[in-house]
Amino acid sequence: MKNLKSYKGITPTLGKGVYIEESAVLYGEITLGDDVSIWPLVAARGDVNTISIGARSNIQDGSVLHVTRRSPSNPNGYPLIIGEDVTVGHKAMLHGCQLGNRILVGMGCVVMDGVVVEDDVIIGAGSVVPPNKRLEAGHLYVGNPAKLARPLKESELTFLKVSSDNYVKLKNEYLGEL
Repeated sequence: MKNLKSYKGITPTLGKGVYIEESAVLYGEITLGDDVSIWPLVAARGDVNTISIGARSNIQDGSVLHVTRRSPSNPNGYPLIIGEDVTVGHKAMLHGCQLGNRILVGMGCVVMDGVVVEDDVIIGAGSVVPPNKRLEAGHLYVGNPAKLARPLKESELTFLKVSSDNYVKLKNEYLGEL
């Protein structure tokens, strides 16, 4: 794949059944779990730290994934860790944060360094999550800066897995076209 680029001799590694659209570009130390889908114009740079994306997660069109370098004041830096069954909406910016499982990051969100998002969370479209904030499991967060809006409804909790399952089906259709 021409869109998988090495950085300092390290090239992204892919699980089984991964789909990466040809206009997306991934550099460096990136690990994609099984059935991950990366959609058009995604830019992911695992150059100064690592990126890990869990099984069945999807990164939608125009999203940017990056990390923060290690330094004397922050020896681990901030890698980007995305759990399983995560849906990252169009044009999201994820930078050196940690997302749990079954999360929806709405379109146009910005999630910054040191943020930890627990499992089963929805971040509303256009929200900005400032550095080092923790988003608690089972809630909706919205705004700039993102604030807790309310607990998720049962239907929303169910939707989180349905969304990732739908993207696995869609990427399989795309893979079938190749």
